[in-house]
Amino acid sequence: MVCAAVLATMLTSSACRNMPGPFAPPVQRQPLQNFRPYRMSSIVNMSDEDARTHFVQDITSLEAATWRWTGKRPTVRVRMRSAENIRYTIDFAIAEATLLATGPVTVTFLVNDRVLDHARYRRAGNQHFEKPIPAGWVIAGEDVTVGAEVDKLWVSPDDGPKLGMILVRIGLTQ
Repeated sequence: MVCAAVLATMLTSSACRNMPGPFAPPVQRQPLQNFRPYRMSSIVNMSDEDARTHFVQDITSLEAATWRWTGKRPTVRVRMRSAENIRYTIDFAIAEATLLATGPVTVTFLVNDRVLDHARYRRAGNQHFEKPIPAGWVIAGEDVTVGAEVDKLWVSPDDGPKLGMILVRIGLTQ
């Protein structure tokens, strides 16, 4: 019996435990609109929700949720955290209908209004251009304008819009 009493006392004393008191959950906050904490805005994809905030000139409304028509000199503004080993990058397309009307087009690639290079395009379709930017052209932490200039635009005979290229993405990479 004594054993049973000792055993009962041990069991009841081991079952007691100090539990922490109740606490309120953390304050719930709404996420910031268009906030992307780990993405640098050095490449502007035309499908990005915040793409328009980077536009400087000659870029029209979004088409097919991925690309935009351009005018003569599409330009965006980006900012780089570092000025080392930077490359100009652009993905675009030359529309067959515009190429048939204009003939081959020359595209000039620009960084801060400086000519980086020229390329002549004789065939329609998707194009990719990438080239290192010379040292001193970009200053870390400052705005950089990145653009392209199409030498010949297609002009609609009906309502007159002037179209250059189909822009998918443009910017700077490291």
